[in-house]
Amino acid sequence: MNNSVDKLITSNHEFKVTDRNQIYMTGIKKINSFDNEEFLMESNMGIILLKGKELEMVKLDTHDGNVSIKGVINSITYVDDKTNGKEESFLAKLFK
Repeated sequence: MNNSVDKLITSNHEFKVTDRNQIYMTGIKKINSFDNEEFLMESNMGIILLKGKELEMVKLDTHDGNVSIKGVINSITYVDDKTNGKEESFLAKLFK
């Protein structure tokens, strides 16, 4: 029974943004890449692309899948797997 409780706990995914300069996320499986302007992460609900300025990882708990990031947060996007985290240009979308 304890094993099923662990699965329920790890399947949660949520994020909380405070004053647009700090984000706390749960359900993060993996951080694929990051720098001071972009974080590309895998969550239980799909791939997340976080963009901003002066982004810095404050806390990473790999056991529970919790991440805390500070900096100026400009956007949070769930990315389709088919683009592999790369956004299509406006013209590419227009001419589909």
